[in-house]
Amino acid sequence: PCCSPCGRVARTVGYPVCVPPCHWTSSAGAASFCTTASPRVCLTLHTSRHVKRNLKTCYWYLNQTSRSFAAVIQALDGEQRHAVCVLYLVLQALDTVEDDMTISLETKVPMLHDFHSYLYQPDWRYMESKEKYKQVLEDFPTISLEFRNLAKVYRDVIADICHKMGAGMAEFLQKKVESLQEWDKYCHYIVGLVGTGLSRLFSVLELEDPIIGQDTELANSMGIFIEKTIIIRDYLEDQLAGREFWPREVWSRYAKKLSDLAKPENIDVAVQCMNELIINALHHIPNILTYLSRLKTQSVFNFCAIPQVMAIATLAACYNNKQVFRGVVKIQKGQAVTLKMDATNIQAVKAIMYQYVEEIYRKIPSTDPSSNKTQQIIVSIQTIYFPNGTVVSRNRYSPIYLSCAMFLAALSWRYLSAMSEALEEDIQAKEN
Repeated sequence: PCCSPCGRVARTVGYPVCVPPCHWTSSAGAASFCTTASPRVCLTLHTSRHVKRNLKTCYWYLNQTSRSFAAVIQALDGEQRHAVCVLYLVLQALDTVEDDMTISLETKVPMLHDFHSYLYQPDWRYMESKEKYKQVLEDFPTISLEFRNLAKVYRDVIADICHKMGAGMAEFLQKKVESLQEWDKYCHYIVGLVGTGLSRLFSVLELEDPIIGQDTELANSMGIFIEKTIIIRDYLEDQLAGREFWPREVWSRYAKKLSDLAKPENIDVAVQCMNELIINALHHIPNILTYLSRLKTQSVFNFCAIPQVMAIATLAACYNNKQVFRGVVKIQKGQAVTLKMDATNIQAVKAIMYQYVEEIYRKIPSTDPSSNKTQQIIVSIQTIYFPNGTVVSRNRYSPIYLSCAMFLAALSWRYLSAMSEALEEDIQAKEN
């Protein structure tokens, strides 16, 4: 069996490749099965004698909740890899509390506000969750112990993100997203804070220049772009689960209730509504490209760039696509692998962005109410970042290059598959 990706925290775009489950024993001594898609991740867990037992358990939980994010984390180096692993698990635990509909608001809201304080309470755990990933709450002492073992610089950032995110989740538990401004605010709480927090870590560790951690607007845009893609892509899934994240300011112009967009007779206006939201998300591209252009460490660049190119590819696949309201929209497996292989420098990322922005432009229907606005925004992006079409389209790569790329992908598929999952699997579907 494959382990499923987590909820809204770092959901990404990709395809699972299952390998035979290996035997693994948790810190509690119970036999379990490691179902990670990446032999490299699994090998790290089993063979590293320099990683403490509790930390190994944290990596096991990471693979259980999100194989895709686990693979991306493996691209980081040493201590920063452990810090990001702990950050992810803390936020997964927080997200599990938010998503658990069996917890009353009277209990849940204070928990979300106080969750950051549980990091310093060695014995705190929650045993009443009914969510799929309840183990991160039931064994929270293991996670919080590894948090307290981190250097103070990591602890401060993680606790700060947890505090702000918990407060944001509590706020939107008690109200729905009304305006586009609130949509930005919600996305900031859920993923934008992660972007700004990680950027602070990259700067403090001198992996990147101080400006990376200081310019929070750019880092925030990185996270908001991903979360908006998630929300747009997962309309139907969220509706079926009773969740609503599309802003009323937009959807109320197309329907009386957000759920009405799922009705077959409303498919045309549903697509028009979605197109308007996609164009809103494209506003973040300039900030994304500026942020990525400042990065100097290769592992950090890959970690940040892969989710962004997967997100723009997903938006292009969703744009003007009725299938979003009928089922699951996926980018192709080979497409995901190629994107991962290509997104290794800023010029390549610009080429990828150019390709998918052009794809959206070509699909703009003349009857769409936001068609003129869409054209203006895309032309504006192209004029500033792709003057005179100077960025070489990835479609113009030579057949020899493409053949070599796919040959390399085939040779190293077991490794590449895990990395290519980064952003596809969690953004697109919760596959069981």
